[in-house]
Amino acid sequence: MKVLFMGTPEIAATILEAIINSKHEVVGVVTQEDKPKGRGKVLAAPPVKEVAIKYGIEVFQPHIIKEPGAIERLRKFDADIFVVAAYGKILSKEILDIPKYGCINAHASLLPKYRGAAPIQWSIIDGEKVTGITIMQMDEGLDTGDMLFTKEVEISDEDTADTLYDKLSINGGGITVEALDKIEAGDVNPVKQDGTKATYAKMLDKSLGKLDFNKPAVEIERLVRGLNSWPGTYTYLNGKTLKIWKTKLSDYKANGEAGTVHSVENGRLFVNTQDEALEILEIQLEGKKRMDVKSFMLGYKLEEGEKLGQEVTNGR
Repeated sequence: MKVLFMGTPEIAATILEAIINSKHEVVGVVTQEDKPKGRGKVLAAPPVKEVAIKYGIEVFQPHIIKEPGAIERLRKFDADIFVVAAYGKILSKEILDIPKYGCINAHASLLPKYRGAAPIQWSIIDGEKVTGITIMQMDEGLDTGDMLFTKEVEISDEDTADTLYDKLSINGGGITVEALDKIEAGDVNPVKQDGTKATYAKMLDKSLGKLDFNKPAVEIERLVRGLNSWPGTYTYLNGKTLKIWKTKLSDYKANGEAGTVHSVENGRLFVNTQDEALEILEIQLEGKKRMDVKSFMLGYKLEEGEKLGQEVTNGR
């Protein structure tokens, strides 16, 4: 089939490359506009655009996908099907109705759970043991279309959002190609989603990363993994931002106020939470490099009872 691919980040780029290397023909790629990146604010192309350029595929980057000129451009690709993966913009019914086989979406969850913008991160934060990829027939709702195919992916106790992202990227390419093969052969059995079981994975922002040590240790540990590497989690140490990159559950019960240092043992740091002591493994103090706790404490002394989480305001 002739495929018009619509996507933006790395996970979409991996799926695009899998389609390119299949029997199907990618006639064009639609992605978001180049955006400033890094300290120099240099315009950077989305990962999907980079893959398209690599294979000499036409790229379309509309500012507003729903405007008449953009819709007409989409028609001119003359694709049999649109494949959407983390494009980041909502498609109108007029767009959904353009191709013969409609539009399918590769979504990084087992729908109807975790509809929305950040399914990978929230599946870890919520303590799920299994997630996956769902290929669905798109409709006008937010991830509400009929399910065509699903593939489960295990979430390990060590998975971060980044590692799970990589797992789903690899699996997403294969199941998307399989879906295209079966759609072309007429071998599909759409299944309606059970809306009563739907959950929503809301967008992430930096405020989510501020750690609250009054919560149970297991919830904090999952939050650290779920928001790694963006937006990340943090607390404060003597008024400076202290990023928390990696933690580990311990067998120690809390022995003091939540957010205070439980103990320091041979270069290991434990902090009190609501119920247990959480071991802090990798950190990054404001203005410093990311490092393991043992290296950090070679130059910074922490003592039992010292309080984390206190932000200095108004220069005090």
